[in-house]
Amino acid sequence: MNQSKYIILDRDGVINHDSSAYIKTPDEWIPIERSMEAISLLTKNSYKIILISNQAGIGRGIISYDEMLNIHKKLVNTCSKYGGNIFSTYYCYDHPEKNSSFRKPKPGMYLEISERLNIDLSGVFAIGDSIRDMRAALASGCKPLGVKTGNGSELSNEMPDLDVFDDLFDAAQYVLDYDKQYILNI
Repeated sequence: MNQSKYIILDRDGVINHDSSAYIKTPDEWIPIERSMEAISLLTKNSYKIILISNQAGIGRGIISYDEMLNIHKKLVNTCSKYGGNIFSTYYCYDHPEKNSSFRKPKPGMYLEISERLNIDLSGVFAIGDSIRDMRAALASGCKPLGVKTGNGSELSNEMPDLDVFDDLFDAAQYVLDYDKQYILNI
């Protein structure tokens, strides 16, 4: 089994501001305050960051694949400027009516990562801002963490046992503190 440290992040609402009209261009991709610092912090602590994101705007014909790549390039370049690194990305472009096994809340993207990278997901935190993120993380065996940014303001009400943080930076701090406690208890 792969011994690297991994963390799974949702994109819209966790790393960057979300929009009900979709993020369609690089100009519309705007990082949430402290999210770049969080990614840098995780990178500096040897985490391999994997993005998992539903991007139905492509399946709906709202966003072109090329624009999606341009948005992704901006995300990666912005992370890099802060000292952060995105290890891998998994996007599901399927239309919501397709009933895809890869579209969250189904765990298909998570399970594919596990298989491709030979990762035991039971030791992997997955951070998201929606109930569908949490359900996909739980169904795949990950340890879900919620953030109040994006759509996450109601997560505590919908899943009272879930750890929910103000933003990605606070969630990243929790993960690092958890690691320290785990190492001390070995």
